[in-house]
Amino acid sequence: MTSNGPNRKAPFQLAAMAYGGDYNPEQWPEETWHEDVRLMREAGVNLVSVGIFAWAKLEPRPGVYDFAWLDRVLDLLHANGVMVDLATATASPPPWLAKLHPESLPVTADGRTLWPGSRQQYCPSSPAYREAAARLVRMMAERYKHHPALVLWHVNNEYACHVSECFCDESARHFRRWLQQRYGSLDALNAAWGTAFWSQQYADWDEIQPPRAAPTFQNPTQQLDWRRFSSDALLECYELEHAILKELTPDVPVTTNFMHAFKPLDYWKWAQYEDLVTLDMYPDPTEPDAHVYAAMNYDLIRSLGTGRPWLLMEQAPGQVNWRPHNLVKEPGIMRLWSHQALARGSDGVMFFQWRASKAGSEKFHSGMVPHGGTETRTWREVVALGQELRRIEELRPTRIHAEAAILFDWENWWALELDSKPSADLRLVGQVRSYYDRLFERNVTVDFVSPGTTLSRYRLVLVPNLYMVRDETARELERFVEAGGTLVMSFFSGIVNEHDQIWLGGYPGPFRRLLGLRVEEFAPLAPGQTNTMRMADGHQFACNLWSDIIALEGAEVLGEFGEGWYAGRPALTRHTFGRGLAYYLATRPEPAGMAWLLARACHEAGVEPAAHVPAGVEAVRRQSGTATLLYLLNHGHEPADVALESPALDLLTGQRHCGIVTLEPRGVAILRS
Repeated sequence: MTSNGPNRKAPFQLAAMAYGGDYNPEQWPEETWHEDVRLMREAGVNLVSVGIFAWAKLEPRPGVYDFAWLDRVLDLLHANGVMVDLATATASPPPWLAKLHPESLPVTADGRTLWPGSRQQYCPSSPAYREAAARLVRMMAERYKHHPALVLWHVNNEYACHVSECFCDESARHFRRWLQQRYGSLDALNAAWGTAFWSQQYADWDEIQPPRAAPTFQNPTQQLDWRRFSSDALLECYELEHAILKELTPDVPVTTNFMHAFKPLDYWKWAQYEDLVTLDMYPDPTEPDAHVYAAMNYDLIRSLGTGRPWLLMEQAPGQVNWRPHNLVKEPGIMRLWSHQALARGSDGVMFFQWRASKAGSEKFHSGMVPHGGTETRTWREVVALGQELRRIEELRPTRIHAEAAILFDWENWWALELDSKPSADLRLVGQVRSYYDRLFERNVTVDFVSPGTTLSRYRLVLVPNLYMVRDETARELERFVEAGGTLVMSFFSGIVNEHDQIWLGGYPGPFRRLLGLRVEEFAPLAPGQTNTMRMADGHQFACNLWSDIIALEGAEVLGEFGEGWYAGRPALTRHTFGRGLAYYLATRPEPAGMAWLLARACHEAGVEPAAHVPAGVEAVRRQSGTATLLYLLNHGHEPADVALESPALDLLTGQRHCGIVTLEPRGVAILRS
């Protein structure tokens, strides 16, 4: 596997806005296929994902392949104007693989084998799985490389959704090879892992094991490297298939579907191997802020693709089947949330799945064609959305340009949430949400950036947490602020290096000069315990979770703790560094406190909202050259009046608005000035 990802000829974009979903014809008699394509034409479907879980149908016995049924499916779809995202079918091995190669099954940290009868029952390091998968992929690519329906390859499906790591003996051998490549020598490994602690020093590579169940806390650097290895092991599986597909079909783009802010896989690294970044997203209708979390993930997935169009590969037309309580999407929600993905950069709207299954674990998961057929609300909404998408092709050339960025690092996530920390309640996504949600309320669009990103294009950079930081990342943040940028950083950042070893010389290690302070000690708060932030301008906010005890080294104090033995000590500081500003937040304020801070930081950085709109209305601005489109989405339960700076045409209705546009509850408008 190469280290920098494949060389792309050009960013990939579908020929038209995609509309469709997962199609599983192998679950239905052939006469149903003809009804399917007739209904696809009615709904405006132009892209379906085929074959995702069809391995057992394609290879019913080892080395015996049956492609005749898939030939007929692809021919039928093409004849009816439907493009195909063809899956490699390797997400769920057939039962015969486990029978012939029981060593291919995954093993948990406590030694339990996970057996067939579900899906994704394979060890990522298994040679038997990899060889069988490679044979199938090569057969498929050879057979369909010239098929006119094929526009996209879909490798596997939702990698690591159920099995993100395997602790079997083969995985242990693979881990040792990975470590040898990473460190080169046992001396280097022992130094990086700090094995002088607890008599853990290794004298032979074969002594090293995965972090299997152990008496107490395990070596944190070993655990961190295990997470790096587990992500890389699955990436090797993806790249194995990717390489075959690129060899035989170099002009057909390749993807695999990501899953929201998904902890086990380093998506920054994975995205380098995708021609089109794709996402499965299932917001929970029971959560009042589900749309905010969805927006965060859409911004993250757009950022993984460096701003180019991405694709919402899966969402539910109605309810899902896998939560304890699977509430249905009320009328208008499916349309609203679909438009939200388009607003934030998706090149179409796809669903799981086309036709609701009649058997299996997902039979109560909604489909574009429900069990009740076309005489249902879901079908009517599906058809209406398909018709609507045809009217907004003008949206596709436009892009989103953010002036603010949130630094998000998977390796930091893994390191931060290992055990034996000052507080087990500190979680990265919670910290990110404390920032993102307040920016969403202000309609400030953000990108997410990896630690290796050059930050000069942004005015404002936000660091909710960077517990683990490499020296070069710290230097880039210094360069950003020194050149005139505005930085906001929260507590427990700059604590360890890439080996999870403390940056000595005082917290926050490499950020002391930038922030103009030193953290003497941590004072995390117990669950339910709060403190107060008293701001210099008279505001007062509750805070919780954490307190840093700060000694100033040049920074000015904007807020102090109001209670406890450290009352009067700094809770929020501001430091001039070069031509820019660096804020440091020593605790987690209530939402009103974060809103106050981020409003001030945005103002000083010159970051403006996409539009000034009533509460509950989401605004996203998309641009192409001099053309600007303003996407408005009303997530509220009441009509909302949005004042317009100039007359605008709504692409959805063709209506021209002057002065004010009124959005009904769950209403959407796409305005061109």
